[in-house]
Amino acid sequence: MVSATPALNDTVAAVTRRIRERSAERRALYESRMADQHRRGVHRGELSCGNLAHGFAACGAEDKNALKLMNSANLGIISSYNDMLSAHQPLEAFPATIKAAARKMGSTAQFAGGVPAMCDGVTQGQPGMELSLFSRDVIAMATAVGLSHNMFDAALYLGVCDKIVPGLFIAAARFGHLPATFVPAGPMPSGLPNKEKARIRQLFAEGKASREDLLEAESRSYHSPGTCTFYGTANSNQLMMEMMGLHLPGTSFVNPSTEMREALTAFATEQTIRNTEPGGDYRPFYQQIDERAIVNAIVGLLASGGSTNHTMHLVAMAAAAGLTITWDDFTELSAVTPSLMQVYPNGQADINHFQAAGGMALLFRELIQAGLIHADILTVFGTDLTAYTREPFLEDGKLVWREGPTESLDTEVLRGVADPFAPTGGLTVLDGNLGRGVIKVSAVKPEHRVVEAPVKLFEDQNELQAAFEAGELDRDVIAVVRFQGPKANGMPELHKLTPYLGVLQDRGYQVALVTDGRMSGASGKVPAAIHMSPEALDGGPLAKLRDGDIVRLDADAGRLEVKIDAHTWADREKHVAELDHYHVGLGRELFGGFRHLAMRGEEGAGVFGGFEADDLARQEGLIHDLDA
Repeated sequence: MVSATPALNDTVAAVTRRIRERSAERRALYESRMADQHRRGVHRGELSCGNLAHGFAACGAEDKNALKLMNSANLGIISSYNDMLSAHQPLEAFPATIKAAARKMGSTAQFAGGVPAMCDGVTQGQPGMELSLFSRDVIAMATAVGLSHNMFDAALYLGVCDKIVPGLFIAAARFGHLPATFVPAGPMPSGLPNKEKARIRQLFAEGKASREDLLEAESRSYHSPGTCTFYGTANSNQLMMEMMGLHLPGTSFVNPSTEMREALTAFATEQTIRNTEPGGDYRPFYQQIDERAIVNAIVGLLASGGSTNHTMHLVAMAAAAGLTITWDDFTELSAVTPSLMQVYPNGQADINHFQAAGGMALLFRELIQAGLIHADILTVFGTDLTAYTREPFLEDGKLVWREGPTESLDTEVLRGVADPFAPTGGLTVLDGNLGRGVIKVSAVKPEHRVVEAPVKLFEDQNELQAAFEAGELDRDVIAVVRFQGPKANGMPELHKLTPYLGVLQDRGYQVALVTDGRMSGASGKVPAAIHMSPEALDGGPLAKLRDGDIVRLDADAGRLEVKIDAHTWADREKHVAELDHYHVGLGRELFGGFRHLAMRGEEGAGVFGGFEADDLARQEGLIHDLDA
């Protein structure tokens, strides 16, 4: 453990204070509602006999008797299990492990509900990707349905990947009177090296490798149960959950189907029971997750060069807990957060290499000692975060935690604050007359971070592929793919474009991407201004651009501007796109209401209307009317 917690960094303290002050009324209303729900009853004791009989009718005799007695904890299991997708397949065995561990504690666990879990790797570049971002909010609602039976004293959330964990978190916040533990499945073992995978992808884009070659490379990369091993959104999720104390220490990156993984799942069950009211140490989600925990998640994301998707997800997640964060908070924290990890696409190592080099224990040690995170937050482990410098081990089959390494075992993958890969974090905000967006610079070499070139406009990612194949992009170019925001078509990831733009960059051209869509958590070496807000369909300035306009993207200065005088730009009309082809097929017609309700990317791109923010606005209106 860290012997003495150093003073908090001034900027981290200032951003935390600003979030707390900005969110004061909203957070107070949230906490009040959670406390009210706790007082109304957090478990089956509030149910009528008929309600309760339905709730345990399918249980075995042992569990049924325990549920009747009302003096032990009953855990609700929410899982993203399916057996088509590698990251979720290991979760099949978790409920049995959890139920057995609960029985040993004299308690029970029930499978409360499953949530949809789609894979962006499967839908990348396909129409199904247009449902991906909205699946986050569907997951939150599906979780709420599962927990709405009010049979539970706490919940275990089983999930790993892109939208799943943010969706589960949003639901956990709205059921914040319940203790919550997040239980991951872990990454698959290492496969084909990332550098080789990227090389074959680019060769295929140039027509120099066959589809059979490409499929073989991809199959050797994604080859077994477990999460993909690159550092995208899925593994960023795991890191952030641990940074907020919602995981057990050192549990994020343990491989599936191992004795250690099963032991951690069982211990998570036992610890969650201890965290319930019947368990004697009640620590509900709403008391554990506050502005300090959210700041920890942001700092961890920045220090690790994590996924750009979380510049939206974290905004939505914080909002569900009554907290308002902005992209400016990310930028200010990035300026004082050093880059400590290089895992693909930021480097060539994968997440298993990070784990072996020192993993989360060393990352926690470095960030705590530098005063960059709040070490004093509550955790599911029953401690503060200083205990998270430990790692789990098995001694004669029993799970124990020992102090982790004090130095990196591989400084090409993980470093300390004294010798970082870069002095600042991997994300920054771009601002200018084209709106606001974010850019991930941790994988972009310094010589590629400023690009000034004519734009080429696209309104579909497949148009860019066709232009590349026709040789129309063999020049300095800023590709603008617009009408890709949440209101337009659900804001799909555009990771499919990375190999084509990467080839152009390798040919010596100045290349960048600007879009109101998303890039994957695997955003790579080409500078990409993404999540542009407001989006083109919502009156955003991208709709004014014309082919050949000169745009300057300056990641170092945080600027994105079209080089046109202000008067001419103000008078230019916005282009109106035909988007009907995005709205039908593969279920997209079912999400018309989501597209209509979607908030801006900078607001989290959610469909829930701001939670407490709406109620506070009504209260302020009522107060204004009374004053009048």
